[in-house]
Amino acid sequence: MGTTSTDATAWKVTSLRAKRSNPDGRLIKRKMGCFVAALLAMTLILTASPSHAADAGFDRFIASLWPEAEAAGVSRAVFERETRGLTPDYKLPDLLLPGRPSTGAPAQAEFVQVPADYLKEASLARLTAEGRRLMAQHAATLKAIEQRFGVPGPVVLAIWGRETDYGRYALPYDGLRVLATQAYVGRRKDQYRGEFIAALQLIQNGDVTRKDLRTSWGGATGLTQFLPSELAKHGVDFDGDGRVDIWHSVPDALASAARQLHNKGWQPGLRWAYEVNAPAGADCTQGVPEVTKPISAWMREGFQPVRRQRFTTAEQAQDASLLQPEGIYGPAFLTTKNYFVIKEYNFSDLYVLFVGQLADRIAGGGAFATPWTATTQLRSADVEAMQKNLTRLGLYGSKLDGKAGMQTRAALGTYQKRAGLKVDCWPSADVLRAMQAGR
Repeated sequence: MGTTSTDATAWKVTSLRAKRSNPDGRLIKRKMGCFVAALLAMTLILTASPSHAADAGFDRFIASLWPEAEAAGVSRAVFERETRGLTPDYKLPDLLLPGRPSTGAPAQAEFVQVPADYLKEASLARLTAEGRRLMAQHAATLKAIEQRFGVPGPVVLAIWGRETDYGRYALPYDGLRVLATQAYVGRRKDQYRGEFIAALQLIQNGDVTRKDLRTSWGGATGLTQFLPSELAKHGVDFDGDGRVDIWHSVPDALASAARQLHNKGWQPGLRWAYEVNAPAGADCTQGVPEVTKPISAWMREGFQPVRRQRFTTAEQAQDASLLQPEGIYGPAFLTTKNYFVIKEYNFSDLYVLFVGQLADRIAGGGAFATPWTATTQLRSADVEAMQKNLTRLGLYGSKLDGKAGMQTRAALGTYQKRAGLKVDCWPSADVLRAMQAGR
């Protein structure tokens, strides 16, 4: 920080006045010396602040990526053009910033809202109506997609609806800036390092311009929200124009989503899940992917399809896992392998429930038979504290992420059994207090 011309003029005036009032100038000189020392110290502090240091480090980090970009086929001209003036966005969630408080876990709706809020009836009804209209509009394309990849049209339409409101939601971030920031100070640096290079490849190949590479805070882009590396693996030029364009081409975006599901194991003709009525006293700790039984076995334990529907003989032979998103409260589901295929698109039970329910409704189905009941959700920090306690007790072995997923709910139910508490597999403030009290 330099001295401005105004500062210099003020300095001269002060010095002249000082000489008149104090001819020997010794006191003033001492004061001026202190002032200069303080000014110099302030300059050093500001130039060494985390923001200045981090930005310089960011520039060095970006420069260090050139060998990887070159090896991936990115030209020096493209690399220089796209990284010139690139700055980090430290306001993104899920960052680890040296010398600064953590930005905390990402506030994705899937992980902080109760099911009733995430699966709002008004949203589902609106998206269903629009989805049915689009189903008719793109009937030929959707039929061709299903014939090629085995994924029904309503499923890929539901993904499009959930991800970007059928293209009406404008993604807010500069994708390259997001990916660079996440690679530099994100919680998954190695993953995003590769995503940044993959994004440069997309630009290099002419698949997308920097202007159109808009993303979510997590770096997903396009109508159906792909990370750059996923697009490289699963992207499809379905409209035959010579490029994979998931930003403007509906056929490309929907076919790419279908191909991703297909490549991750989608089984044609298999439903994603069945809503069931759980019997009284059902063991909610069974609600993990590792516990898989034929639907007929679940039926013998008292799980029956809702609305007096019947399972066919073929359906009874299918393997399924139990899902109770609100523990013993709210709806229960028997989930098939296709449920977990959708979950690879977004690792959230609520996301899969939204997409599956919306797909069913677009195809003519109805709402959930059992209402959602939870009205509050523990803060992520409280859920993480619960996970730490469960880990300490040897009941939980997954990551500490503050998300009350399947593994957390099942481990919680096991703890409740051991502690003599009501077994409901639902994280509550009362259970957390019991843990912290050492029960």
